[in-house]
Amino acid sequence: MTGYIKSMKYNLTSLKAKFLRNHGESENDVIPKETSILDHIEKIVNISQKYGIDKCYPRGKKHFDYVTGKLGISPLQAVLFSHFMERCNENQIRISEIAESIKCSTVRILKYINECEELEKKKLIRCSRSNNSISFRIPIDVRDSIRKHNELRLETNENLSISKFFSILERLFEERDNDELTYDSLKAELLDIIKLNMHLEFCKKIMSYNLYEDDLILLICFCHLSGNNDDDNIGAHDFAFLYEDKSIASDVKRCFQISDHTLINGKYIVPVNSDGFVNSEAWKVSDMAKKELLSELNAGRKQNYHKNLRLFSEIKPKKMFYNPRETGEIQKLISLLSEENYRKILDRLDGRSMRKGFACLFSGGPGTGKTETAYQIARETKRHIMMIDIANTKSCWYGESEKKIKEIFDKYRAAVDNSEIAPILLINEADAVISKRKELDSTSRSVDQADNAIQNIILQEIENLSGILIATTNMTQNLDHAFERRFLYKIVFDKPGLEGRKGLWSALLPALCEDGAGELSNRFELTGGQIENIARKFEVDAILNGGGPSMDSLVQYCKEEAQGGFTKSKKLGF
Repeated sequence: MTGYIKSMKYNLTSLKAKFLRNHGESENDVIPKETSILDHIEKIVNISQKYGIDKCYPRGKKHFDYVTGKLGISPLQAVLFSHFMERCNENQIRISEIAESIKCSTVRILKYINECEELEKKKLIRCSRSNNSISFRIPIDVRDSIRKHNELRLETNENLSISKFFSILERLFEERDNDELTYDSLKAELLDIIKLNMHLEFCKKIMSYNLYEDDLILLICFCHLSGNNDDDNIGAHDFAFLYEDKSIASDVKRCFQISDHTLINGKYIVPVNSDGFVNSEAWKVSDMAKKELLSELNAGRKQNYHKNLRLFSEIKPKKMFYNPRETGEIQKLISLLSEENYRKILDRLDGRSMRKGFACLFSGGPGTGKTETAYQIARETKRHIMMIDIANTKSCWYGESEKKIKEIFDKYRAAVDNSEIAPILLINEADAVISKRKELDSTSRSVDQADNAIQNIILQEIENLSGILIATTNMTQNLDHAFERRFLYKIVFDKPGLEGRKGLWSALLPALCEDGAGELSNRFELTGGQIENIARKFEVDAILNGGGPSMDSLVQYCKEEAQGGFTKSKKLGF
């Protein structure tokens, strides 16, 4: 009897094994309790690649049941989603690639586009529809939620902080710009997030305007550009991405230009005023609307204003050596910018209706200490520094350079407003923007027109400056007279004299004897920057050779530095 039972058990086991093999599973395919949803998704990918999209479900039922139960999707959607997850690091997944992965024709898989749209509605995938081309991607938050929580547990959009609210606005507008959201989907999501966050002043106030939905979406877009991007120079190209029908953007632009739009009439949006003239091609959120809609955001970000600044506490102290004239002028400027004196001066100028901005020009040859002096003044007066990189403001696109310059001054104004002590705006190597403006005629290049436009903006900004600006330049002979008049303090940095050079040699090379410092100072009229370069070479040699170079080596370094780094003069060219 025992042998018969064993034989039956063996036969049943064999039948079970055969059944499992026929259905694409092995008899050992028992799912451990610790198996994650990613393991099940991987199994679905493997099974569907082997048996195809139509025949894979019975052969992997346990895996399908787990994924469909966790995500609330159908088995067919589970197959498609699993193959999207297989490519979750790609930003553009074509449906033809999914067809290839499942081993079916592209035409056949088009039958399942409706299933992809259902996955999109559930926010499991994003679809981009641009230029008659469709692509998909897995959102990062979906991927991370599945990995961390073993299920879809997306963050709720309810009871958000104002900064988180604007962060979500930025993401939604970015997805619309990438054609991952239709205009109607964007509208629905924006209205939904506002209704879920009526505790925020922004939501309460903007809904109290009782605007039509399309006007409301446009105003929210302007608030996003102003609040997230500090953009106060918004052209039609900045909001044209909203509309699938580009003629609508043209209609909005035309209505803005003739001041016949609800947002213009309600004074929520106003034209940009440039040099006293209204710019009919650019607009911004009005001061009234900013106060009502963006004050909450600005207050929340007040503690983070220094993200665009170099903090004075990060500036290392450095002993500087000047000629007597420069020493006196710099000390006077430091005294003026000490907070106690600065406040008294501002109050006095304000009482006499005089301009309160302080614009200073540091001029002189390369290596004379202009930029480092600005940093040391900031450190001594406990003022942060915002530095302009002029090269980064240059753009090949018409109007973009002017826009970038305006954004810089807008950010500086925000930093001044949010600071207890006004920071310093530093325009380093400002030659390109304070030189003489070009005479323009009908043959003038567009780049010349753009340069003049940038200079006009900077002139106007300096005129209306509320704070402290320091500009450095290597050339003053080409300085535009309009700029010269606007700089209240002008300090010329000459090469250090004999005593200054001695001090520099002794400070930078303490191992150098006094006689050696005197000899090098007498023989070579170098700038502080050149002497610092030689000192750095000295330190490099000390590390490589185990000791400092000889006096002869220092003399050779000085000769090379004086000649621009070349020991021999060579003709260049052919």
